[in-house]
Amino acid sequence: MRRLGFSVSIFVLALQLAAAQDLPEFRPALVGKAPDAIINRIDTKTLAAAGQKNALIMFCAAVTKTGELNWSGTYRGTADSKLLEQEVQRALAGARMIPAIRHRQPIAVIFFGTVMFEVIEGKPRLRLFANQEPNELKTENDFVGPQVCIGGDSKFSGLHYPDNGSPVPLAGVAELQIAVDGEGNLQSGEVVNESPPLLGFGDAAMDDFAEARFIPAFRDGKPVACAITLPVYYPPKG
Repeated sequence: MRRLGFSVSIFVLALQLAAAQDLPEFRPALVGKAPDAIINRIDTKTLAAAGQKNALIMFCAAVTKTGELNWSGTYRGTADSKLLEQEVQRALAGARMIPAIRHRQPIAVIFFGTVMFEVIEGKPRLRLFANQEPNELKTENDFVGPQVCIGGDSKFSGLHYPDNGSPVPLAGVAELQIAVDGEGNLQSGEVVNESPPLLGFGDAAMDDFAEARFIPAFRDGKPVACAITLPVYYPPKG
């Protein structure tokens, strides 16, 4: 019996190793085309009927190794994007994604996306992009921005609100200019803007991402080095 159990364990391990070899070295988390994909859960007809005009909303979400969304948030909406924001929030709550791969292993990541809604000749048009770069969005390029990894060889452990002594809880944002190579390694980073200023949000963001690893950016389906501006949002403490 011991020999049989040992043989079965070896066989299972061999199957796991074979499955890992079939996975790519890197793959970003992707929206996908399943019925529970974010883009398929957004009700464009209801939005158009409710009077939603052309609008844009950005979001981020934590995607687990198996594609579930642990949490998500929306921000940076254009004027009159409230209906779109509410619908995107509803869609995110029950969505699933294609999970990310790093070094041939599934890994949890933070996904940064942009939803654009338009009404053209009375018909709604919806597009979802896996990046938040203005130039990439303007030309609708096939570009997936780098995604910070949670676990594995990444030391990113979440966002830590700065201990700034403010008597009133405030939301903060720090914009980091980062360069990530084609292997997902952080090459450089600096704070280019923080709001409110002088409350430590920029330093907190630099500390939070200092030892992070990323799924590299993908352009036209291939991993590439890139430089992007990463908005890091800190909700009010507590």
